[in-house]
Amino acid sequence: MTDEDLTIDDEIVARARIHAREVLRDHDLEIDRSSLEWEVTTRARRRAGACRWNASREVATIVLTRQAYERYEWETFAGVVRHELVHAWEFQRYGESGHGSRFREQAARLEAPRHCETFSDPRYVLRCLSDDCDWSARRHQASKPVKSPDQYRCGTCGSDIEVEHADSGRTWTSASGFGGTKAALGDDW
Repeated sequence: MTDEDLTIDDEIVARARIHAREVLRDHDLEIDRSSLEWEVTTRARRRAGACRWNASREVATIVLTRQAYERYEWETFAGVVRHELVHAWEFQRYGESGHGSRFREQAARLEAPRHCETFSDPRYVLRCLSDDCDWSARRHQASKPVKSPDQYRCGTCGSDIEVEHADSGRTWTSASGFGGTKAALGDDW
């Protein structure tokens, strides 16, 4: 393989592996690197990384998101790698992982963030319609509240909500409004 054959995904995995090796050495974190695999995804929209556990193979796979790598500065992305290493450590050691006290303690030791910064813009924004409330929520997929906002209420004051299609600025407050907006936008949806 020549340098011309290398892809951005190869670069991401190589940098992540080097960083992981340094973290394991500097923090004496006991992870079996031979039971650690790496992947890159372009499908994730909200998460910069994930760690999957295959219990039958006893292998942890760290999945890193290309768009996050492209948007973040390296130090921020390196924090994602450390975060996922904590999950891999938990999986290998305990067979499970979460964001509980054990995770938080190890993450603090590695200076790994508990949550990552958003790296993508939402497709939809939900907003409270009350003038006295500034509640809003971001969504990347057409969830139930996005499709039928009239079936949901503001999480803060209980008022009606509306949904905005972020790219077009169009809004709706009902299932028929969602369908009409989707039809009107066609390919721009």
